Amino acid sequence: MLCVNAIAMTQLLERITVNPKQCGGRPCIRGMRIRVIDVLDLFATGLSAEQILEEMPDLEMDDLKASLAIGRVASRD
Repeated sequence: MLCVNAIAMTQLLERITVNPKQCGGRPCIRGMRIRVIDVLDLFATGLSAEQILEEMPDLEMDDLKASLAIGRVASRD
């Protein structure tokens, strides 16, 4: 089970891209100009995943999961 979870986490994190020429090098979702921090801020303001997807139709549920996962990893530092 641990191996499956590690594979799933790796696949999620592949959705997060960092390009020094885009958004100041901050982590974005799938090369779009949607920063991970913006998604996390929407969650922090109380929006549900469904509401975020309505507001940002280019995103997919796995993008939200990836944002939460990278936020979790970053908070451990």
